[in-house]
Amino acid sequence: MLTNAAIVLLTVAAMEALAWLTHKYFMHGIGWGWHASHHAPRQGAFEKNDLYGLFAAAAAMVLIWLGLNGHPPLQWIGIGMTVYGALYFVAHDGLVHQRWPLRITPRSGYLKRLYQAHRLHHAVSSREGAVSFGFLWAPSPQRLRAQLQALRQVRGGGADLK
Repeated sequence: MLTNAAIVLLTVAAMEALAWLTHKYFMHGIGWGWHASHHAPRQGAFEKNDLYGLFAAAAAMVLIWLGLNGHPPLQWIGIGMTVYGALYFVAHDGLVHQRWPLRITPRSGYLKRLYQAHRLHHAVSSREGAVSFGFLWAPSPQRLRAQLQALRQVRGGGADLK
């Protein structure tokens, strides 16, 4: 029981690290074709970027199925991925992008920091020059603003900034 809980918690932490790497190097790289929809005004309820979540959900379901069919640790990894996906849905899609009816703008604490960090990520509309690639971990907004300012100077004024 304790081992399974540890696997779930470690998977959630590993998913944030994997999400950061994937977001920075894949979604803002070769995967920009889908991810660009997330940096543009949304047209309707869904965007191409949502396909990434479907792939992650499918992988989690396969791992849970494999775990239930003879490879028990995989079940708990799949559950950890599902927990991460639920946290992502609440924090990113709900809190930051307000894609569901509950409209809350955090005024203090961790949620405000998370909200500000992701808004600073969206201060740039192109694949280059963005900051803050995590979904549940948020660097300080002051540090991110300084990084954005430095990137603007390097890029010659940052014409793509919103």
